[in-house]
Amino acid sequence: MKKQTLRKIMRKRLKNQKEVYRRKKSGIIKNKLFKLNEFKKAKTVMLYASFDGEVDTFKMIKGAIKEGKTVILPAIAKRKKRLIPRAIETLRDLEKGPFGILEPRKACSRVISKKNLDLVIVPGLAFDKENFRLGRGLGFYDRFLAGLPRKTQAIGLCFDFQIVSSVPRFSSDLPVSKVISA
Repeated sequence: MKKQTLRKIMRKRLKNQKEVYRRKKSGIIKNKLFKLNEFKKAKTVMLYASFDGEVDTFKMIKGAIKEGKTVILPAIAKRKKRLIPRAIETLRDLEKGPFGILEPRKACSRVISKKNLDLVIVPGLAFDKENFRLGRGLGFYDRFLAGLPRKTQAIGLCFDFQIVSSVPRFSSDLPVSKVISA
């Protein structure tokens, strides 16, 4: 299956999922994540602001802040086609970015070096059984993951219906360490 076809299918499934199930499954995924040793040990965690039917990460962000972790969210440098990790202290530090996704406001956040990230939580439209991901097609996360230190683990979040037998990929694509789903 081509990447564009799989993206279209997954966007439709995300859109058609009932909100009550999305909230319930997102809560299960949050609980699984917070029980992981990788998460418990991490002092600095990069999450993402969910949108468009994705696993809801806002309770995860609040929970990680409450646990005293340094919480990072990506800001999009659209022209440079890269993600910039920025620390936040509250959800009020966010504003809509270039693609309509909430991201840290420059005035309320500070840039964090990739070498200081202990754990990166990654979105995806689909993941396969080898933990490769299909993103939205612009390569922001692919480039970001490629530049992470070896010690930094990346964990994907998705709903069970987003796990497929195989994701179309290029030789430059990298898998995440694991995928959490419900």
